[in-house]
Amino acid sequence: MLVKNPIFLALLLFIPASFAAEYLHWGETAIFITAGLAIIPLAGWMGMATEEIAVVVGPSLGGLMNATFGNATELIIAIIALRAGLVDVVKASLTGSIIGNLLLVMGLAMLLGGLRFKEQSFLPTAARMNASAMNLAVISILIPTAVEYTSTGIGQATLQNLSVAVAIVLIGVYGLTLLFSMKTHSYLYEVGTAELEAMAGEDPSPAGEHSELPNIWLWGGILLGATVLVAIESELLVGSLEAATETLGLTPLFTGVILLPIIGNAAEHATAVTVAMKDKMDLSLAVAVGSSLQIALFVAPLLVIIGWLIGQPMDLDFNPFELVAVAVAVLITNSISGDGKSNWLEGTMLLAAYAIISLAFFFHPVLELPQALS
Repeated sequence: MLVKNPIFLALLLFIPASFAAEYLHWGETAIFITAGLAIIPLAGWMGMATEEIAVVVGPSLGGLMNATFGNATELIIAIIALRAGLVDVVKASLTGSIIGNLLLVMGLAMLLGGLRFKEQSFLPTAARMNASAMNLAVISILIPTAVEYTSTGIGQATLQNLSVAVAIVLIGVYGLTLLFSMKTHSYLYEVGTAELEAMAGEDPSPAGEHSELPNIWLWGGILLGATVLVAIESELLVGSLEAATETLGLTPLFTGVILLPIIGNAAEHATAVTVAMKDKMDLSLAVAVGSSLQIALFVAPLLVIIGWLIGQPMDLDFNPFELVAVAVAVLITNSISGDGKSNWLEGTMLLAAYAIISLAFFFHPVLELPQALS
């Protein structure tokens, strides 16, 4: 069980440390670092609680819960940043999540899994379906950006209305992908589903059945408590972001694309790599690619609608360089995963692409925070 890992348990100490940093005025950098590290184990507990509750409520509702809470930590961070007016940072974190899942997580999974097993295989049909969905995700951010750059004098309100309309379409498509994977064509995903249930149950018996169902009230309380703590830590993280990044010599663009996604998805990343090292590449790819799809088809559109409702305009007009980076990540991932097989060299290629993109964002200080926050 990931949350029982000594490293994750040790990281829980940063929860009181972050509170101390805030109330004892240790400085913005200390608050930013301790809050970021505190979020990592809390995200792990949220994921574990969701899996345990899913065992009790059944496969259909459980699958929906896993899909809904899969990126809950990152959604909380993004909503708080959006409320603070850091729209560009939110956009950067969304693109960074997609890039990180496709290149960093899949790269590590294929590399470390490939070092233990000469060649690993996974369902090519599911990989092709995921590739098509990721292509749609690229189109969804390409079109509004293209409209903005090919139109003269287009108003912010018009771009916002277009983004809301596209967001509604994407959320509809996301719902259909859940219906496809969990109901009408669930047989295409049976291997990954069986592995996921085995990981959640942690039952060594051949039948893989739970001798006793998890306590839904206990795990519900853990999920609620972890969610509240993530929200508090996210407030601390976002509140100290501007000053801390300046002190650390990092641009907000690099922080949004690289650091925030790693913080929000660390537990999920560790799971994907761990199961790949157990030769369960179907599950590993389901975690990595599934998370990217959820960000592109659900989290980003939902943030557009939330921003529209709370008066913080959030559109799908992304920084062109971010768009290029996402397109590159989707292109190389689709080309590598299309044959249903992986090895350590392919993992190295994905990691090399991530390293190049990360370096490019580090030396690309184009994003400025709103003047109201300075």
